[in-house]
Amino acid sequence: MNHCIRPLAAAMLAAATTCAWAELPGPASADPTVARGRYLVGTSGCMDCHTPMKMGANGPEWDMSRLLAGHPEGLVMPPVPKLPEGPWQMIASGTNTAWAGPWGVSFTANLTPDMETGLGRWSERDFMMAIRTGKHQGRGRDILPPMPIPVYKNYTDDDLKAVFAFLRTIPPVRNRVPEPWAPGAQGPAKPTK
Repeated sequence: MNHCIRPLAAAMLAAATTCAWAELPGPASADPTVARGRYLVGTSGCMDCHTPMKMGANGPEWDMSRLLAGHPEGLVMPPVPKLPEGPWQMIASGTNTAWAGPWGVSFTANLTPDMETGLGRWSERDFMMAIRTGKHQGRGRDILPPMPIPVYKNYTDDDLKAVFAFLRTIPPVRNRVPEPWAPGAQGPAKPTK
């Protein structure tokens, strides 16, 4: 089975390691803060998880119509497959937007400025505190793997302000990302009555 997975993994890696900065839409901004944010988003791996992948003519590619929109709300994930014995710790969806591991199942967030489903109502402070604390809006639930909070929390305040400024300039995408699943859950939590 490994011989079947390797070509797909290599194709996904190749797609993910292309210069994302060049893939971002629109011309570089005249505003140096927005331009810096565009550069940071494009070179820090943000697109690798927050822009869903789709199968293209040459293998996996980013779905640029869903730029940084997170896990597609219409993609309902089935129960998590059982991992084989051994050192495997996690598994990801083909879109690279849903991840399962010991923490449960996490779905990549919608980073677009959509007012209802993205960062549209977030303040710059909410965004900065989320990265600094590893908590949703700096005060909510934990931000789960694979989000590299231990790395990104080392950005300077100016870097985080630049990233947030750039994210405010991309097209909003209405896309409600599901809530994470608890460890061992095979689907979303059922509402309590």
